[in-house]
Amino acid sequence: MTERKPPGVTFESWVDRQIREAAERGEFDNLPGAGKPLPDLDQPYDELWWVKRKMRREGVSCLPPVLALRKEAEDALAAASRARTEAQVRQIVAELNERIREALKSPPPGPPLRLTPFDVERVVRDWRTRRSG
Repeated sequence: MTERKPPGVTFESWVDRQIREAAERGEFDNLPGAGKPLPDLDQPYDELWWVKRKMRREGVSCLPPVLALRKEAEDALAAASRARTEAQVRQIVAELNERIREALKSPPPGPPLRLTPFDVERVVRDWRTRRSG
């Protein structure tokens, strides 16, 4: 036999009471994002959404080592073009070339590297041209 609640009698759990009392104290007022639509609500469900969002927020990449090195090369050349001194350009390219040589000696798994060490003198010449232009 199940018990029935008399009409008009409500049951409030401990959790419900905590939430109600906090709301009455105004603890939910002016919360950041309150009243705004949930982001990505129109996107298909992805059980790893939180991992991907965290990685994007932290600037972490999951690229295969070869693709990560290609991206690193692209970023290094951009940094070299913004360098203040020729010595900085040479250092950036030398460090990049060392990583490329290591990858060529023992290729990491994944797609082909398709990178060779950069010609330091050419990069320096391009850097000088951009600075004088």
